[in-house]
Amino acid sequence: MISFTVTAVVFGVVFLAELPDKTALAGLVLGTRYRASYVFAGVAAAFALHVALAVAAGSVLTLLPQQIVHAITGVLFLGGAAVLLRKKGDDDEEIRRPENQSFWKVAGAGFMLILVAEFGDLTQIMTANLAARYDDPLSVGLGAVLALWAVAGLGIVGGKALMKRVPLALITKIAALLMLGLGVWSLWEAVRA
Repeated sequence: MISFTVTAVVFGVVFLAELPDKTALAGLVLGTRYRASYVFAGVAAAFALHVALAVAAGSVLTLLPQQIVHAITGVLFLGGAAVLLRKKGDDDEEIRRPENQSFWKVAGAGFMLILVAEFGDLTQIMTANLAARYDDPLSVGLGAVLALWAVAGLGIVGGKALMKRVPLALITKIAALLMLGLGVWSLWEAVRA
């Protein structure tokens, strides 16, 4: 049986954690270049796979000290910020366009991008932690996947509108600064624990 309370709590936590994440930016960029429904299909499938892996790993995560989890998360955020800040070149080259805009090419591009970008991400670690804490894998999985799909949908649909007003280089720098802040905060949590 699914607990509405656990699902709602997980949805709120994961949604807020994913908003400033690099994958929200990736969804935004993909949404500016390709058909939104095709992008969403690929992204949604990748997020569903990540949530399944995170929920399955939830019991393993409880074996790690919280200090190590914070340190790993901090390093991942700092690495993501460094990658975003070091990117140079034409914004159109950041994500390669498939030769055609067929469903399988676009959905596959979205799936692969999210599959690689989200592996070991904060929200995946958070989902595993929540699964271990609540011992309710179905409710945690449902809340996490709905939150990730909501953020992806907002990024994909909002991407076209946002890109008309704000340059991608500025969005990338803002995302990098947010990740830098989250990395420093996570490392502070690790030192403080």
